[in-house]
Amino acid sequence: MREIWRRPLPHLEGQAGTRYLCRILLTVFHRRALGFEGLEHIQADQDPFVLALNHSQRPEAVLIPAWLCFHRGGRMVHFLADWNFLLVPGLAAVIRRHDPIVVVRKDARPRFLNRFKDRFRGTRLPFEEAGHRLRGGRSVGIFPEATVNRDPGHLLRGQSGVARLALETGVSVVPGGVRFPTANRARFISDSDPFRVRLGPPIQPGLAVPGRPSDASTLHAQIMGAISTLSGKEWQPDARRTKHAFTPA
Repeated sequence: MREIWRRPLPHLEGQAGTRYLCRILLTVFHRRALGFEGLEHIQADQDPFVLALNHSQRPEAVLIPAWLCFHRGGRMVHFLADWNFLLVPGLAAVIRRHDPIVVVRKDARPRFLNRFKDRFRGTRLPFEEAGHRLRGGRSVGIFPEATVNRDPGHLLRGQSGVARLALETGVSVVPGGVRFPTANRARFISDSDPFRVRLGPPIQPGLAVPGRPSDASTLHAQIMGAISTLSGKEWQPDARRTKHAFTPA
């Protein structure tokens, strides 16, 4: 834990508040992250890329960006974030420190909060903003399942936005798998389960099928297949797009 306070974060020079908050967050929740493998694929000098991960619990949306920032010397990976999280005052302050790309597609709960939705809309649509940042040399993080999927053994089909973004911008996709070593397949993954992240080698958008140009569906299948291997969760091309009707034992 001493390393959290000793490691320099040169890319946060002049941002003392963000630097301090990142260290506090990782200190408080250091037992939740059991380790990161494949960090050589996401170093700051390899920007830009799209990082694609499975999504099994809500804390990932805060803790993974913070740990990546730490391991990259303070250089952010800008994740797409649901605007609902920004309705929670303390949580919103943490998320905004990582300069997310806010998505306002889903309705709020309770519904009366939807009256504030327009305040969270950016000047660009989320997909356009992600492309803008990639072209500007920044890296972007996306959970292609597009929702929290607590099923311990299966991935959702996922959305093809990662593939389309990679094809439009020409940047590589770094697949990642979030695993839960203390969980078992007889119950849902909970928000309290500690996680381990495995990152795989970059996938180049033009090489999904050697000898012919990639299309979004082919590249999407390759990305989800890599996430499946890294996460230990099964993925099928005809998997559900919504959450599984999983019944824990």
